[in-house]
Order: sequence, then structure tokens, then C-alpha cells
Amino acid sequence: MKKIAILLVAALMTGTGACLADNKAKNEKKSVTTVFTTDIDCEHCSKKILNTIPYEKGVKDVQVDVPTKTVSVTYDPAKNNDESLKKALTDIKVQVFDAKEKK
Repeated sequence: MKKIAILLVAALMTGTGACLADNKAKNEKKSVTTVFTTDIDCEHCSKKILNTIPYEKGVKDVQVDVPTKTVSVTYDPAKNNDESLKKALTDIKVQVFDAKEKK
């Protein structure tokens, strides 16, 4: 009887670990990076973006490049989209001219 209980516990632990690893792999694949061309021209604009956009739903990473006037946002497409992020940028007075998705 003890052997059966031990085998059941071992089987449950193995199955749970495989499910968790599978979910982690699925979550890592679900991200999109979009590069927005904006009108930023100073470090103040950069700080404003970095203090706001990372807190939008599903955002995983934000990179601001002032010389090229671009903002790269990596996010989960199940939780957010380009239009919502564009609206978030315009809400903080950053004009967005173009959005290009990177793969």
C-alpha cells in the first residue's frame, strides 16, 4: 500500500513539473515588440515614458532612444495592443507617427 502511495505522489509531482514547464514556455513565446516613432527630443520625455508605459497592462519591457526618437515596447498581445499603447503615449503628450512590429 505504501508503494502505491509513493508511486502516486511521484507521478503527480512529475506531471505537475511538466505542466509548469510547458506553461512557462508558452508564456515566453507570447510577446510582441513594437517600435513607435515619436516626437521625443529630450531626456525629460524619455523619463516621462519610462515612468508611465511599463505600468500599462501586459508590458514587459520599454526602451527609449532619444537620438532616433523611437520607443520600443515589448508586451503580451493577449493583454494589450498597439492602439492601446499608442493611446497611452498620447495621454502623456507624446505624439506617435508610426508603429512597426518587430518579430
